Amino acid sequence: MFKSFFSNRRWMHWSIAGSIAILAVTWFKVSLDVRINEWFGDFYNTIQKALATPNAVAFPEFLSKCLTFAEIAGTYMVTAVLLDFFARHYVFRWRTAMNAFYMTHWEALRHIEGAAQRVQEDTMRFARIVESLGVAFIRAIMVLIAFLPILWALSKHVTALPWIGPIEHALVFLALVSAAAGTVLLALAGIKLPGLEFNNQMVEAAYRKELVYGEDHEDRAQPETVGQLFANVRRNYFRLYKHYLYFDIAKWSYLQFGVIVPYIAMGPTIVAGVITLGVLQQTLRAFDKVENSFQFLVHSWGTIIELISIYKRLRAFEATIKGGGLAPAIAPAEGAAG
Repeated sequence: MFKSFFSNRRWMHWSIAGSIAILAVTWFKVSLDVRINEWFGDFYNTIQKALATPNAVAFPEFLSKCLTFAEIAGTYMVTAVLLDFFARHYVFRWRTAMNAFYMTHWEALRHIEGAAQRVQEDTMRFARIVESLGVAFIRAIMVLIAFLPILWALSKHVTALPWIGPIEHALVFLALVSAAAGTVLLALAGIKLPGLEFNNQMVEAAYRKELVYGEDHEDRAQPETVGQLFANVRRNYFRLYKHYLYFDIAKWSYLQFGVIVPYIAMGPTIVAGVITLGVLQQTLRAFDKVENSFQFLVHSWGTIIELISIYKRLRAFEATIKGGGLAPAIAPAEGAAG
């Protein structure tokens, strides 16, 4: 999964140089986020000044600030489009490297359940998810490096937290505690999902394989056999839906409530009128950036679950190539499911 791309000289200019390029451009995007955050502070202070005193701000000055945002946003848009274009090529090269490696061992792999799907589909999904998760993780670290000092400095405007009292740099600690609580909550709510996703791939592969055989052989894909295979698919999907229900309730409850948390935390500061509208907006945006970075696992948990199931399937390939046999095909059932 990794050596075929990162340890192969043929792909060195994509795997090593390409990774460095993606990280460099990602850092540039983060620096643009910092500029936008600074712009918001200045822009909302200008609006507050204009609304408080008529004609205190000339229209050319106001328009100039709008054009500044257009310049930064335009640069961000072009950078994001070019990065996504490059990343798609990067992912396909990774898939190509994995595909070439597995096909050199096809004779040993062709008898594994769902072998064709693993080579044709799982390699692409694995490369795409690892690339996107890797970039998201590195971006989260970069955003923390960029915005944590900003939030640390802006937190001095927060004089006290409701029901708690004065705490220095309170918003930084609040973002950390909020993200940690959400991560633990979703990890507990979705603890069974990786195994169920893996089982889902296995029963789907068995059902699809029988249908493919039925295209060429009249004695295959008979109603009784297909019915039993589809019943396995149905059973696993219904178990999956049940656990995703728990997971989604926890996820959306946490994310929706989290929107109002910084406003409540800054409530005493807002009602005391000790900060300007621009500083408020700048602080809220910085808090959101820092909290989202701490919430990397929260936002990525569903993708991580999918990646774990794909990894297990491809690991079975590599275990066979090394002569270690297959990984367990189906996890133990957890009782009856409807």
